[in-house]
Amino acid sequence: MWGAPAEPADSYYEVRPECTDVPKTRFKIKPGKTLSARKWQAAFTPEGQLDIGKTLSRIHRGGIHPSIRGEVWEFLLGCYEPKSTFDEREEIRQRRRLQYSAWKEECHQIFPVVGSGKFITAPVVTEDGISASSSKMVKELLSHGPLDKKVIQWMLTLHQIGLDVIRTDRTLVFYEKQENLSKLWDILAVYAWVDRDVGYCQGMSDLCSPMIILLENEADAFWCFERLMRRLMMWALEYDPHLFYLYEEAESAASTKSEGSKAKAKSIRQCGKYERENMKNGAKTSEAPLPISVFLVASVLKDKSSKLLQEARGLDDVVKILNDMTGNLDAKKACIGAMKLHKKYLKKAKQT
Repeated sequence: MWGAPAEPADSYYEVRPECTDVPKTRFKIKPGKTLSARKWQAAFTPEGQLDIGKTLSRIHRGGIHPSIRGEVWEFLLGCYEPKSTFDEREEIRQRRRLQYSAWKEECHQIFPVVGSGKFITAPVVTEDGISASSSKMVKELLSHGPLDKKVIQWMLTLHQIGLDVIRTDRTLVFYEKQENLSKLWDILAVYAWVDRDVGYCQGMSDLCSPMIILLENEADAFWCFERLMRRLMMWALEYDPHLFYLYEEAESAASTKSEGSKAKAKSIRQCGKYERENMKNGAKTSEAPLPISVFLVASVLKDKSSKLLQEARGLDDVVKILNDMTGNLDAKKACIGAMKLHKKYLKKAKQT
């Protein structure tokens, strides 16, 4: 209701009673300004197409109500196109859930802890593929013969994921439940297997955690996280040309040392080609425009570009620096910057 006092959003993310030094969120739910569930539902046509313009305008003015953040972020991260219908999105959703289940089952067959409701925090193999655990399951797994190199590399990251999982958002009551910790571990383990170029870097658990909290379905949370990581790779290496070339040169130099770095350098160059083509042809085709989330993150990266250039020496550093921004961002400043960049982009697109 207009004129009603702003409501703190802390109650939607319950903090453990013993954690008394947790800072209060600066975000407040403002009636008439914050995007509410009612306004969100009203933004869709009967067929399910979203009026993204009005939605973004309201988000810009008052943010998103915590009760609908998960489904809103699916659009902001590009999981679904605003012009898609309810039926089209449901088809995509079911297809993605099946794909995630297949990948998770593949990981389970390799390492049965995945999908078991448990997770690990101790190494299970050495770099030579030798058992580093007294676990009967691990010893039985290795008794079938030498492990493939890519399997070894993946298994080497699993305990590090576990160590990060138990440190992630530990002040929240949500993570007192084992099932939520294991869900976070499963998603990160599957992602590390599917995207071997990126694998797992410290800090990715903090980026994935909000997806787990906001989206009840594990597969939906995975795909939101996958879209976020895809954009982070492209934004961090493409938005600022100087930053892109810095890493391209660094990876090219490193590629002479190992096959793994050759694959990584190739992956980064492919991301660069994609973004450059997107900028060159975006205004000349009938394809959907870039989502506003691109410009939102670009705004943050522009503000932090000097820090990234001076302190980052690889992808791990990029993720860590971005992760350190959590809870310290000026959302209004970032949104204003995103709108300005969006206008510049549209102006440039019209001129080409």
